[in-house]
Amino acid sequence: MGHQVFKFSPDGKLLLTLGTAGVPGTDESHFNQPSDVVTSPVNGDIFVADGHGGATNARIVKFNKDGKFIKAWGHVGTGPGEIDIPHAIAMDSKGRLFLADRNNSRLQIFDQDGNFIAEWKQFSRPSGLFITKDDALYVADSESNNSRKHGDWKRGIRIGSAKDGKVTAFIPDMSPDPNTGPLAGTSGAEGVAVDNRGNVYGAEVGNRALKKYVKK
Repeated sequence: MGHQVFKFSPDGKLLLTLGTAGVPGTDESHFNQPSDVVTSPVNGDIFVADGHGGATNARIVKFNKDGKFIKAWGHVGTGPGEIDIPHAIAMDSKGRLFLADRNNSRLQIFDQDGNFIAEWKQFSRPSGLFITKDDALYVADSESNNSRKHGDWKRGIRIGSAKDGKVTAFIPDMSPDPNTGPLAGTSGAEGVAVDNRGNVYGAEVGNRALKKYVKK
């Protein structure tokens, strides 16, 4: 594993590298399985969700646009501001950070200084996040099942509002029973994105597939 974050230009030129190649760590110059990144449209600050797969890290790491370390926050736990597998990160129109705290089956919301704002559990066990310019929130759940003590929730993509947290729509995972068979670990969308027409794209790890859902 590389344990790194890379910034590229639109034509693929490498512009910035964060982390140390092949070396995990907990300090400001190392990551341990970084899983997602988001940047501020205002000043270019970089926020990295660091600690996939039960690694030692469970934090958000903040850098300026040039890659200078600013701060980090979070550690393994279940309380407010504590994290267990930070799997995805996104930013709303107010600049708030939404973190998919997957093993805790919740979203956590922070300001850009790391102050805890809220936790939302109504979006199930989150693996992927996407927030549109008008604060529509899309959350992919690819892992809920009985073995994870989240069996009452159905896998799929929940759609709601980053403003108030209300869930307004659901795209269900069409895979077989998630508690048995080859897809018991993961099925349905793990990553999610939305185009400017409102079409939803789900990246499925278990099925090795990309599915497009057309808005009607």
